[in-house]
Amino acid sequence: MSSIDSSVITIGRYNKIDINKSNLQKLKTSCDNFESELLKHFLKDALKEDNSLYPKSAGENIYKSMQTEQYAKSLSGEFGYSKLLFNYLKEKQHLNS
Repeated sequence: MSSIDSSVITIGRYNKIDINKSNLQKLKTSCDNFESELLKHFLKDALKEDNSLYPKSAGENIYKSMQTEQYAKSLSGEFGYSKLLFNYLKEKQHLNS
């Protein structure tokens, strides 16, 4: 594999990215997005309501899905997984440079 551009150097199968402010912000955003997806799966089970007294309406599944996604987005970055993953990946990249 050859290098992609001046900021990315390919070593074997893995790309080693220079640590700069722009790349750290992209890493932080990616970690927040990952945490959001993780929280969405947790919340999906936690907010599951199966009540036989109230029949499900046609749009309820869509509404619940959108509500869960918004909860996950609002919690991402504050829950702790994102920060843990960000610090781990930043340190791992720093050790590899």
